[in-house]
Amino acid sequence: MSVLVYTESEQGTFKKVALEVASYAKAVANQMGTTVTAVSINADDTSILGSYGVDKVLKVSDSKLDKFNANAYASIIAQAAQKEGSQVVIVSSSADSKYLAPLLAVDLNAGYASNVVEAPISTAPFTVKRTAFTNKAFNMTTINTDVKLVALSKNAFGLVENSAAAAAEDFTPSIPEFGVTVESVDKVTGQVTIADAEIVVSGGRGLKGPENWGMVEELADVLGAATACSKPVSDLGWRPHSEHVGQTGKPVASNLYIAIGISGAIQHLAGINASKVKVVINTDPEAPFFKAADYGIVGDAFEVVPKLIEKLKAFKAQQ
Repeated sequence: MSVLVYTESEQGTFKKVALEVASYAKAVANQMGTTVTAVSINADDTSILGSYGVDKVLKVSDSKLDKFNANAYASIIAQAAQKEGSQVVIVSSSADSKYLAPLLAVDLNAGYASNVVEAPISTAPFTVKRTAFTNKAFNMTTINTDVKLVALSKNAFGLVENSAAAAAEDFTPSIPEFGVTVESVDKVTGQVTIADAEIVVSGGRGLKGPENWGMVEELADVLGAATACSKPVSDLGWRPHSEHVGQTGKPVASNLYIAIGISGAIQHLAGINASKVKVVINTDPEAPFFKAADYGIVGDAFEVVPKLIEKLKAFKAQQ
């Protein structure tokens, strides 16, 4: 009857979202008076999960699963849930989990609540708080099925340390036919990715050209942040499409989002509304982004950003 959580990994190492969903699962388990069991697929060392409240880890090791396959992964998690008799299954809101969650819900005949931002308001009935209308509002959703599937929004719960045993157990589920085969995966290396970033520095057409992106990258480097851009910037070829954030690009749920020279089209705002603190730097005081911002600077980015970098470097030097 333990709470089951799928802990994502990449090249044998757990992602940050894995530790966050483990933390969340522990909070749910505490409310229900039960334990947490994690499913890991091709992770090397699972002991770290114990620091975030996981009592048992079902370790799946199979080279065929090195590349993500939604159908296979959903089937494995479903088999783990059935083995453990889990009535609550928790996944993240990563791109991979968004693909597998609907399939998993069908396999388990489970009610599915996505974009959950808090521990359950109640476990009887099972009620969770979710974002709605592209993060402009919240709704309370009650899941009435025997098995409940919950997808946690990124950076919504945070990492909470809760020491537990994390006893590892080998698990060998049946693996279904893939149907789709991944031939190769191209990933950006050597920099913070938008998916994992707690801070994102984003630029728009106000930067006037790709030759001026150096200050965006320098600010991101000082902050340990990921770089991003608006849709027009990626459409113009100034930056790769992998950096395009917004409703039609990658959604962002960072702790801090800095927008430089971005006016704030509705599609862009919809994609970054889940970010906790939004800072806008723009020369136009009427830019729509200022209405959504927590902090705004009306000024020339070519003057403001270098001064901001200078101040941050000076601050870091004093630490």
